[in-house]
Amino acid sequence: MAPPLEAHAAAGLRIVRTARIAPAPPAGEPALTEQALPLTFMDVLWLSAPPVERVFFYRLRPGDGDVDAVLSRLEESLSRALHTFYPLAGRVGATPGEANRYELLYKPGDGVAFTVAEHDGAGVGVDELATDELRELAKITPFVPKLPKGGAVLALQATVLPPKRRGLALGVTVHHSACDGVGSTHFLHTWAAACAGDRAMPKPPVMDRTLIRDRNNMLDVFVSPTNEAKELFTAPVAGKLLATFTLSRELLQGVKDAVAGEAARRSVPAPRCTSLVATYGLMWLCFRRAIAGGGEAEPRHDDGLAHLVFAIDHRSRLEPRIPDRYFGNCVGPGFAAVPIKELAAAGATVADGVFAACAAVAAAIDEAVRGEPGYWERWLERIVEACRDESPFSVAGSTRFCVYGMDFGFGRPAKVEIVSVAKTGAMSVAEERSGSGGIEAGIALPPEQMDTFRSSLAEAIAWLSSSSQCN
Repeated sequence: MAPPLEAHAAAGLRIVRTARIAPAPPAGEPALTEQALPLTFMDVLWLSAPPVERVFFYRLRPGDGDVDAVLSRLEESLSRALHTFYPLAGRVGATPGEANRYELLYKPGDGVAFTVAEHDGAGVGVDELATDELRELAKITPFVPKLPKGGAVLALQATVLPPKRRGLALGVTVHHSACDGVGSTHFLHTWAAACAGDRAMPKPPVMDRTLIRDRNNMLDVFVSPTNEAKELFTAPVAGKLLATFTLSRELLQGVKDAVAGEAARRSVPAPRCTSLVATYGLMWLCFRRAIAGGGEAEPRHDDGLAHLVFAIDHRSRLEPRIPDRYFGNCVGPGFAAVPIKELAAAGATVADGVFAACAAVAAAIDEAVRGEPGYWERWLERIVEACRDESPFSVAGSTRFCVYGMDFGFGRPAKVEIVSVAKTGAMSVAEERSGSGGIEAGIALPPEQMDTFRSSLAEAIAWLSSSSQCN
């Protein structure tokens, strides 16, 4: 057993043990040998970015057995899942003998840090944590494991919670250079199926990194010491509040109708406003208004633009097509930009803001999906442009990851959080956990800005409701 990792300082949190879990082959199969996966240009883009941190909150049911037995099953099944996803037990580092090249290397004996902890403090039971209401970020970060030093790409932590040790927080930290959200959640669904033992295992991942071909020497550009985009979005963390907003199917339809109506009023073609576009546009609008009125003056920008950056999965769009189960990064940025005055100026109406934001998001998706040369050639330039925005907005997660289907044999999660949005200034998105077709959006902001954000969202919802009743 390895010595415990450095733990977050938190009242009531006790680290029980930290083990290194190595991949274990199925009975009769040979052990893994040393294997290296080269990082592609889509991987190295994330080398300096903060890792993605998720926490899954569970309520154990009466028939789920003792929590210690649950922890034992999690640990045992992890070794089997890691045999399929062996790179996650490896380390990212420089490729020997090659300048400015990196690889994800697995060696026999490598493993993933799996920490077991307990929390008995007041106000941190599963019922207080698995909620959409405002929570202090500092109450959730203790359940997020830190990546061990030396290039580790995955760390896990299971924390037993009150009441009566029937709550469980499963923290997952993944370095984005190893894989994108498709790959990391594919691993988690595989681990969950192995732990539950009562369902078919997902098909294995495709590890062939040669499928991703370099474009316009972007690999060299992204690993260059002068690359201004090495530090992606970073934001202060201290003192932030975390909240989740559930946007119902009906609300999102109201956004779509409002965008179509405003397009008709302006006699312009209506943008393609999907539920995701409606979510991005509405939350972006409220974020910019929160920044403008939440205790800080709206910063001045040379170009006068607000920026939103979100991931586009290119697996089905590259030639040749990349398999859906490709393990690695196969996402590119979608860039949306709109004049700040159309979102946050005192005279901007909800109709103006919603239309401007959704139209910009729809145009960004269309550009990325078409994948014309200009889209690829301007990646670096536009990432730098967005990073120079003092208040950029970005998106983490996806409704396609089915995070609320992550059942390890003790039920679906009561709540899923992407905690790392506090470090990146991003918004998290996931499918609505009730299965009603809505979208959950999470955001972390300082208290005054959170108050303004909530007020802006309430104003927008009220306007959308009154607008739909008039139609």
